[in-house]
Amino acid sequence: MASSAVATETDAPARYVFRFGGGVSDGGAGDRNLLGGKGANLAEMASIGLPVPPGFTISTAMCSRYYAEGEQFPASLRAEVADGIAHIEAVTGKHFGDPADPLLVSVRSGARVSMPGMMDTVLNLGLNDETVQGLARAAGDERFAWDSYRRFIQMYADVVLELDHGAFEEALEIAKEDKGYTLDTELGAEDWKALVGHYKALVEEQWGRPFPQQVEDQLWGAVGAVFGSWQSERAKVYRRLNDIPGDWGTAVNVQAMVFGNMGDSSATGVAFTRDPGTGERAYYGEFLINAQGEDVVAGIRTPQYLTRAAREAANARAPSMEEAMPAVYGELARVFETLETHYRDMQDIEFTVERGALWMLQTRAGKRTAKAALKIAVDMAQEGLIDRETAVLRVDPLALDQLLHPTLDPEAPRDVVAKGLPASPGAASGRIVFDAETAEQRANAGDNVILVRIETSPEDIHGMHAARGILTARGGMTSHAAVVARGMGRPCVSGAGSLAIDAKARTLRVAGRSFKEGDILTIDGATGEVMAGEVATVQPELAGDFGTLMAWADEKRRLAVRANAETPLDCRTAREFGAEGIGLCRTEHMFFEAGRITAVRQMILSDSEKGRRAALDRLLPEQRADFVAIFEIMAGLPVTIRLLDPPLHEFLPHEDAEFEEVAAASGVAIEKLRQRAAELHEFNPMLGHRGCRLGVTYPEIYEMQARAVFEAAVDVARRTGDAPIPEIMVPLVATRRELELMKAVIDAAAAAVFAETGHTITYLVGTMIELPRAALKAGEIAEIGEFFSFGTNDLTQTTLGVSRDDAGRFLATYVEKGIYAKDPFVSLDVEGVGELIEMAATRGRAARPGLKLGICGEHGGDPASIGFCETIRLDYVSASPYRVPIARLAAAQAALRA
Repeated sequence: MASSAVATETDAPARYVFRFGGGVSDGGAGDRNLLGGKGANLAEMASIGLPVPPGFTISTAMCSRYYAEGEQFPASLRAEVADGIAHIEAVTGKHFGDPADPLLVSVRSGARVSMPGMMDTVLNLGLNDETVQGLARAAGDERFAWDSYRRFIQMYADVVLELDHGAFEEALEIAKEDKGYTLDTELGAEDWKALVGHYKALVEEQWGRPFPQQVEDQLWGAVGAVFGSWQSERAKVYRRLNDIPGDWGTAVNVQAMVFGNMGDSSATGVAFTRDPGTGERAYYGEFLINAQGEDVVAGIRTPQYLTRAAREAANARAPSMEEAMPAVYGELARVFETLETHYRDMQDIEFTVERGALWMLQTRAGKRTAKAALKIAVDMAQEGLIDRETAVLRVDPLALDQLLHPTLDPEAPRDVVAKGLPASPGAASGRIVFDAETAEQRANAGDNVILVRIETSPEDIHGMHAARGILTARGGMTSHAAVVARGMGRPCVSGAGSLAIDAKARTLRVAGRSFKEGDILTIDGATGEVMAGEVATVQPELAGDFGTLMAWADEKRRLAVRANAETPLDCRTAREFGAEGIGLCRTEHMFFEAGRITAVRQMILSDSEKGRRAALDRLLPEQRADFVAIFEIMAGLPVTIRLLDPPLHEFLPHEDAEFEEVAAASGVAIEKLRQRAAELHEFNPMLGHRGCRLGVTYPEIYEMQARAVFEAAVDVARRTGDAPIPEIMVPLVATRRELELMKAVIDAAAAAVFAETGHTITYLVGTMIELPRAALKAGEIAEIGEFFSFGTNDLTQTTLGVSRDDAGRFLATYVEKGIYAKDPFVSLDVEGVGELIEMAATRGRAARPGLKLGICGEHGGDPASIGFCETIRLDYVSASPYRVPIARLAAAQAALRA
């Protein structure tokens, strides 16, 4: 249970409570950091005249203080909260704890950014054995009052007292079975009274004390629990996945209850002002008559559609809100337009209808798929609601990843076994798993998995992230599974009611067929279809809104964007995604091909220059052909070619057959080859004989590669008239002299090829800065090098003294404990590695004005790292082909923010 102890005040009181509603707004939309997104928007909606139940927000600053002071509240907060309750009482005319006509409140979390379902909520707070009687009389509905009381006990026991939630659910199911009922709504007042008695007995049995009857104790317990949920495991996982700082904290919103469960003229719902899956300008949402909000969000009951068009498209029988409550729907539609115009963004709204009166409980920028984000941004710019710059800034670059991968082939056969709701677009195939832990374990082992649940809960967040797709038997388009999946970019099919899931037996039955854990299913989040087996995929077409927004982004960005690629397929993919050249062509990848590895091994194992040159002569035409293919695709664009970099041990033979192959090709005895391999053994090869050290000791290797580059470039220039721009990069340089020696080899190869062919092309010679010493001595190295490419993968390794191949064992713990804000191999360590890069850039430019600077590590596709590159004015970033669009958009956003 979260602590509700009150500490002694030791310093001057600060303000922590801010009111809203009833003509009062102590804050507004600009106070998100202090009031959280929910509190700020409630105050803002109240200030523009929308129907908001009165309430108050306890600020995020209080959350920080709560944890700093050992999970205790300062004494001054009691008085502030009492004033907040008095404000609600004055507006509603009801009194907290009044046995005649009680004020009930909700207690809900609200971080600065939306974290759907990750933190706790308590509804109907203020009910006890006396006030429930008053509520029944005031409402004229005994069933409603006792239903509200059982909901409160069940939620409070789970959230605040941390009791076994399953025991309460089981008691409810037994109560329905005993009466032969299917739905909760079939239970009457006497049924709920009996269940309340059972629930109170469960509380006393599990907690060791009676259910709290003092409403003030209930309130402080709930406030403490909501603050406590900020540090829940699910909230921590969500923050880690979404880069939300742990020190932001959450606000707590205490608000007068309005009731959607007061009969058929009452309802509750969740809606979006545009379709969050497609971005279409159409109201999208669901509601339930005679229900409370948790029923929709938790997917406990299957909701009804908001609009007639949506109901008809789904062939649903239950009337839409537009049909069942036309007057309220019309008012809601006017609120939609007001909110979208006011916030200039698609809104996600929670509302309640109490006996025909509409109340707004929340609005926030709606979670949306990448496809929807693009369409909404482009449409709003074209509608004049926002400008193009805002449209470019509106789309999360990482969300584009959802659009850049295959979807199901429409021509491929589909063995459809079930159909649910198309809750989150995209398609995925994978092995069935029935719980989040198994999903994470099997995904870590390399399996693609589909997480299959009756319904998801916030505790499933880690498994949802690990899964390729999510399938649930219950829940609607705004259920937990749907909202979280859309935010993550995971395909999701929800509400597939024909699924019979037995999580204990690890089986799934549907349409007379049985599937066990490990069997393969395919889900299509665009159609809601569930298919047995794996279905073929097709590549997406990137046009329309994607092309429009990317064109706007390209107008705004300063940084050039290149690709890390060395195969024709990767190069073509990069060009299609808008790459402006190659920032890293790793030539060693070419050496591993089956037809070449023997010659490579012959070269390595030779103990003489003559033997090495013989092997290199065999490799030259192959290497030249590689570069011809790349230069043809990248005609007229810069291509940065990194000369051989990895340690020799990676190429050495290990099996007898491999030694025999090299012996046959070289005419050298196997035993001599084995002896040579032993001589080349290194204890720490990643810091050993690799990079330019190979070129210094065996210059003939780099000579062959340089010749292959220039012969290929001349060939393409002659045939196409469009000369490539080779940028030859020497890896792992630590000293000026190393680069000087290697540049001489490269320049000599160029001079020889140009003399032989009578054709000259422009080229550059530079280096990869991947060692701290190179960054420190960048001024000297720039006297020789004509460009620097920061190899941030190795620069991070060598600066931190951490192997990225082994760091996975402990880096997550380091991030969790705040040692690093993010994994430094995913997002650049700006304070450490970044300072070296900035120093090298400054010193390099001082020695050679106009020095070309870029990065080619994996950080080149990370938006935060790209922002740093813009800040220090690098010339380009280079990313993997599929991350080129992400880099283009991130570069534009960095330029706009700068």
